[in-house]
Amino acid sequence: MTEATHDHEHHHHAEPPDYPSAVAAYRAEKDHAFKHGANSPIPPEEREAFEGLPYFPVNEELVLEGLTLEPYQGDEPSTFQIPTSDNKLRPARRAGTFAFEVDGVSLQLTGYEVGDTPSDGTIFLPFLDGTSGQETYGPGRYLDLAPDDDGTYAIDFNLAYHPLCVFSPNFSCPLTPAENRLPVRIEAGERLAEGSGH
Repeated sequence: MTEATHDHEHHHHAEPPDYPSAVAAYRAEKDHAFKHGANSPIPPEEREAFEGLPYFPVNEELVLEGLTLEPYQGDEPSTFQIPTSDNKLRPARRAGTFAFEVDGVSLQLTGYEVGDTPSDGTIFLPFLDGTSGQETYGPGRYLDLAPDDDGTYAIDFNLAYHPLCVFSPNFSCPLTPAENRLPVRIEAGERLAEGSGH
């Protein structure tokens, strides 16, 4: 093989996808699972008509990296029962808080561990924002955060998703505590279809 041929082949190696493409691929995978998967939350009679979840456009400014989970300092008890969409309670713990800025506004969200299983470091981050109850589900959207290798976390609002009870009342979904209401609009992640009225 000549040097020239090798170089030519090298340029055809797939580069890592850019961020919007990676998000698009993830969303396509989720849509496929919702339409065809055995565990799809979409009721069987609605799957044929399902054309994919609606989203806000990808906004790379709403990817916040290098955040530290600070010890919870609020007035609420660290261990509590989080209410769910089907009027039940689940054991939960306030694992800490994240401080960050969006559009120059200083914000804070509390991260939780939900359930009886020991934590693997994953933080459940439900939130409400200025789109809740209009473009997005009234009781909020969710993020699941895992620590990076250096122990910090990234909040990527482009990955914000609706709880499964949006699609079927058969699911039990934790409701977002009032302390996680953001006074800004987070126009990223999953949204509701036009005129769905949630």
